[in-house]
Amino acid sequence: MKKQQSVLMNVRTNYPRFSVTERKIADYILKNPNKIIHSSINQLAEDLDVADSTVFRFCKRIGYKGYQAMKIALASEVVSPIKDIHENVDEGDSFDTIASKVFRANIETLEDTLQIVDEEQLQLAVDTIVSSKSVHVFGSGGSSIIALDAYHKLVRTGVNVHTVTDTHFQLMAASQLTEQDCAVLISHSGSSKDILHILNVVKKNNVKTIAITNFAKSTLSAAVHVPLYTSSKETDFRSEALSSRIAQLTLIDVLYVNILLKKGEEGQAALKKMREAILVKRI
Repeated sequence: MKKQQSVLMNVRTNYPRFSVTERKIADYILKNPNKIIHSSINQLAEDLDVADSTVFRFCKRIGYKGYQAMKIALASEVVSPIKDIHENVDEGDSFDTIASKVFRANIETLEDTLQIVDEEQLQLAVDTIVSSKSVHVFGSGGSSIIALDAYHKLVRTGVNVHTVTDTHFQLMAASQLTEQDCAVLISHSGSSKDILHILNVVKKNNVKTIAITNFAKSTLSAAVHVPLYTSSKETDFRSEALSSRIAQLTLIDVLYVNILLKKGEEGQAALKKMREAILVKRI
């Protein structure tokens, strides 16, 4: 049902699962796509000081029949690329043009993230949240806004969910969690000191952990029980962390809907109680 992934996206998608040698090949492809399409398997293997068979197995690993098939697919991306919808904003662009570029960039971020969604990990995240005594969502800086959105969504389902924005309060809350609880840690880079400090605290208490982070291998994604990934690209007019916000919010929406469905009548009852409670806020 999903569109065929590009070679570069395929490499990025599988990167967290690669061995050290496979990452060596992956890094080379990502940095030198134009060079790859003009190189033989022997040349590539020699440049990387690996065996031809290692390169061949790598190509098979990411879904191609061999090196030649991978190179042909890569050439179609590099030589005749589809117009980059993450195009930069130019000084003379009109408001309409800028709006179009920003919207298209967000659409691409969502499409790229959809390609790397791992259904098993997503299901595990849903099961973990539903079965936990309490769920605490942690985010620092811009990610704290995403954490608040997660709270806003999950509280509707009847999940015992909590979040705080102050980093000292976060550490205090983390210290009280147990193996019956779940910590959802949000960090685009996966290397935020604040979030990693919280991770260290909850791990000591055997707390179940879920991360929402970028697809690249990071300290956070490697250490949690359930990593959920977003995919975004950086441009001159905005950082990839800003772009990933759209994908993070959407992942939370996906979790919310699945949790509500899993909880069935109990979830619907919680949603009804919430709606009745906030009716007084409407004219």
